[in-house]
Amino acid sequence: MSRLFSAYVMVDWSAAAAPRTGKDSIWIGVTKRDIRFRPTFEAINPATRDEAMKVLGDILADLRRRNERVLVGFDFPLGYPEGTAAKLALKSPDWSGLWAFLASNVVDKPTNVNNRFAVAAKMNRLMTDQPWPFWGCPANDAQRWLTTTKPEADLSGLPQLRRAEKLTQGKGKSGAKTVWQVFGNGTVGSQAIVGIPRVKALADPLGDKAKVWPFQTGWKTLTPADLEGLEAVFAEVYPALVETKAEPGEVPDRAQVRALCEHFLKLDEAGDLGAAFGPGAGAEPDVVAVVEAEEGWILGV
Repeated sequence: MSRLFSAYVMVDWSAAAAPRTGKDSIWIGVTKRDIRFRPTFEAINPATRDEAMKVLGDILADLRRRNERVLVGFDFPLGYPEGTAAKLALKSPDWSGLWAFLASNVVDKPTNVNNRFAVAAKMNRLMTDQPWPFWGCPANDAQRWLTTTKPEADLSGLPQLRRAEKLTQGKGKSGAKTVWQVFGNGTVGSQAIVGIPRVKALADPLGDKAKVWPFQTGWKTLTPADLEGLEAVFAEVYPALVETKAEPGEVPDRAQVRALCEHFLKLDEAGDLGAAFGPGAGAEPDVVAVVEAEEGWILGV
C-alpha cells in the first residue's frame, strides 16, 4: 500500500514572551528520507516564533522541490468549542472566521513579545462582557475581562472541552486541557492564540496545494486520491497519546516531536494512517458537522 506522506514534521509550540531554547521552548521535528530513501530524523530548536516560521517555510520549500508531500502536526488546538464563533458574532461563524479574527488581532513581535492576554480579554468582552470563558494571566495583565485565576462562575454557556479533548481525559498526566485557560503550567490556550495565526500564515500561501484537517479535508479516512496534488496537510496532534522515551541527555520536548514523527511514519508505512484521519464507526452526522466546521479534532483520538 502506498504511503500518504513522504515526510513528517511535528511542532512543539510555545507562547513564550521572550526568546527561549531548550526545555519548554519550540521544537520542530522532521522525518524525511535521505538519498538512499531511509527515514532520517532531525530536530531544530528556534528561539522565537519568527525563527520557527522561517525554519518551517524552508522545510516546506525543500520538500516542494523534492516533490514530497508532508504531514505537519502542531501540538495546540486548531479549533474552539462549539458555539465560540457564534458568540463572537463573526461574519463567518466557523473555524475560518475564528482564524481570521485571531490573525487580525494578534500582535506577535520578532522578540516573542505578544498581546495574547489582551486578545483573550477582547474575546471575553465580545462574547460575554465578563471575565469568561478565557481565564488566567499574570497580575500585570489582569483587567475587567480577564482574571488571574479561574472565575467562580462561567455563564458563557460554552463547553469547557471540545469533543476530542474529552476523549483524552485519563491519557497523559491529566488529558488535554481546556483552551480557555491561557496562563499556567501545561496550558494550551496561549499557544492556540499565538499559534493559529502562524499556521494560517503557512497554509495560505500554498493555496489549494495545502489543506487543514479536518476542516478542509473532511473528517474521514483519507486515501492517496484524496491528497492528490497536495504538498502539505496541517493537523492538530497531542504528544501524550504517543509513548515517549527520552534518550540519554535528550530534552523531553525533543523526544516528543521525535516520537510523534516515528509514530506517524510507522502508521503510514503500515497503511493505517489514513484511517486515523477519520472518526471511526458510529460518529453521528451532527457531531461530524461540528468537528468539520468549528471544533476540529486531534489526530489519532
